[in-house]
Amino acid sequence: MFSPGTLYRGFKLPPFSLLRRPKPEPGRPPIDTARFPFTSMSTLKSSSSAPNKAPAAPRPSASLVVINSRNEVLFVQRNPTARSFAGAYVFPGGNLDAAQDSSLAVTAIRETFEEAGILLASGPTPADDVLDQARHAIHSMKTPFQTFLDEHSLVPDVEALLPFTQWITPVFAPRRFQTQFFVAFLGSISASGFTSGAKEDRIPKPDGGQEVIAARFMHPDTVLEEFRDTKISIMPPQYYIIQTLADILRGDTTTAEQRKRVEELARGPFGNMVINPLRLGPPDVEGRIVLTYEGDQTRGGPQGRLHRATILSGKGGVTSAITLERNFDIFTEVDVVRPKL
Repeated sequence: MFSPGTLYRGFKLPPFSLLRRPKPEPGRPPIDTARFPFTSMSTLKSSSSAPNKAPAAPRPSASLVVINSRNEVLFVQRNPTARSFAGAYVFPGGNLDAAQDSSLAVTAIRETFEEAGILLASGPTPADDVLDQARHAIHSMKTPFQTFLDEHSLVPDVEALLPFTQWITPVFAPRRFQTQFFVAFLGSISASGFTSGAKEDRIPKPDGGQEVIAARFMHPDTVLEEFRDTKISIMPPQYYIIQTLADILRGDTTTAEQRKRVEELARGPFGNMVINPLRLGPPDVEGRIVLTYEGDQTRGGPQGRLHRATILSGKGGVTSAITLERNFDIFTEVDVVRPKL
């Protein structure tokens, strides 16, 4: 747990700045930041752009961190043949679809339904077979998401989603994203698709291998253990978020105090933090790279402040090892620095 004055990784330092939302890319329409921010991060394979070639423009996207009453977080495993995050365990999410998403929160809800079969919406609960047919029809673009919701008198629970950091893919990546991460507790919303309302006993299902090949609820400790044992692969944004939650969600039952702490983070400077990773120097002899985050001593923070990750990437840029260094209190010492795309 973090508290004011707590030492993290052996340091105690004064506060620093709060991250502001990045400006939209030239020539791209502005994102609906008044309602919800944006962000994510793609591969970390160090394939640099051609000389004088402008970095790829980040695509607005959203991802949802779903927490059940057992302190487990929903993960989906990406198809090993996917263009982005191949084989990695990620939170469900995807790109903003301007044709059917009224906000990035709706994007997160739609993608969670498509990829895991879990629909976060209020209203009459459709039968499981109806939900399964609908998610495939929506994924294949045969049925607009809003049409499905209207036909079944459902309303997406956008108010239950809280911002939980934004991530911008590094400029050296060939495919870039601006991903807004959200967090939501299943016990706080009406989750259509669960057979007993708030009981949460509907098992998440993958989408038949179209984008994901597995879906499961996992305790943060389990995620970190399986990642260390190389049983699964996760990307730096997911590692950052799950490590943060692991410090709060102790035990196998979500307490009111734990939920309050997560919501405090989400509603404070941490939840609005925009992280734009920058590579610090060349890879070491084993291929590890260091990515610095806003507020690090090399990014405008005070001397001695560390906000960075050391990363070892394998084939396709999928990470195999991550060490996070963050020696400040995330509840009281998050400042704002304007990130550059």
